[in-house]
Amino acid sequence: MISVKEAKQKIEEKVGLLQPQVLPLQQMAGLTLSGDVYAKFDIPAFAQSSMDGYAIQFKEKDLPLRIQNKIAAGDGNSYFLSPGHASRIFTGAALPANADTVVMQEKVIIEDGNIVIKAADLKKGDHVREKGAEIKSAEIALEADTVITPAALGFLAAIGVAEASVYPTPVISIIITGNELQPPGNELLFGQVYESNSVSLATALREAGIDNLDIIYAEDEPEVVTSALNNALTKSDLILLTGGISVGDYDFVLQATVKCGVEKHFHKIKQKPGKPLFFGTKENKVVFGLPGNPGSVLTCFYEYVLPAVEKMTGRGNSIKKIKATLQNTYSKKAGLTHFLKGFYENGNVTILPSQASFQLRSFAKANCLIVFDEETEVVKESDEVEVHLLPV
Repeated sequence: MISVKEAKQKIEEKVGLLQPQVLPLQQMAGLTLSGDVYAKFDIPAFAQSSMDGYAIQFKEKDLPLRIQNKIAAGDGNSYFLSPGHASRIFTGAALPANADTVVMQEKVIIEDGNIVIKAADLKKGDHVREKGAEIKSAEIALEADTVITPAALGFLAAIGVAEASVYPTPVISIIITGNELQPPGNELLFGQVYESNSVSLATALREAGIDNLDIIYAEDEPEVVTSALNNALTKSDLILLTGGISVGDYDFVLQATVKCGVEKHFHKIKQKPGKPLFFGTKENKVVFGLPGNPGSVLTCFYEYVLPAVEKMTGRGNSIKKIKATLQNTYSKKAGLTHFLKGFYENGNVTILPSQASFQLRSFAKANCLIVFDEETEVVKESDEVEVHLLPV
């Protein structure tokens, strides 16, 4: 067995970025840029009014000015403002040549086709968006490793970017093993249990922005598990197997990884829950063998699988690590790191009941995992502890 720290270091070393793809703007939300994006033009490409009002030469602000013309946003004509004149102008419209200031329409009086300006605080350049005020041609618009948020998408659209190179989301296969498992809604026979891991994992992955999922149910037969894994390796970037990774007579996942040529980097971690966790790779494909117990599956997902997915897609870690004050006492034997479901609020964290690896009841209420390292034996109420906030 290896330590939690060693296991996470192995994943960091062995998991690489996915091959970048050039995608259209509409498909980039939530993805990460693989390179810098540069502006191709000055934006705005012309001096632009930011108000409905009148375009003038500032030096003529104290004179009555004749209304020369009207310029709306999108007007493709070029205009020149004559001395002693003003142009009626609307938000977004291009300033006429020779104009340098816009007066708000509320600050003028119209008399016999002339405007008289009543704005003592008017300054040269007021209400004018200069050419290139948003961004200049050849300037970096967004740096590599930027996550594409709605605002980032809007910005790229506003400067005319239609596509960019990003790290795509991985294709993921989830292979569920276990003859005793039945889908919710079916009548259970004696010895059967309802299958929940596919639901939890698929939902957690979708919350992480991963929609390209394939869920496979494999009988507890060596050939079936091996075939399912082999097929998944041909089409997926990441494969998650649940159950069958321990050392029982019906645990065939480890055997399947060997037959499929998956290189084992570790199998078994000094932790509770999730001790028999497997991690391996085949070329650029990543394989996790997760325990079958639902509480172990989700714990391993948040501590190991999600960071691997984020590494593949160039994203930052969504699991935030903080310190909090423990509200109850906990004791354990030295030797294993414990991950306990907890509830964090206002700097305090409480260990929830129902911590057994087969139980999801506590996870349904948890918003964090509380971490007690290998050496820890007793943690008392009011002690400061490490907390991993879940993306919920």
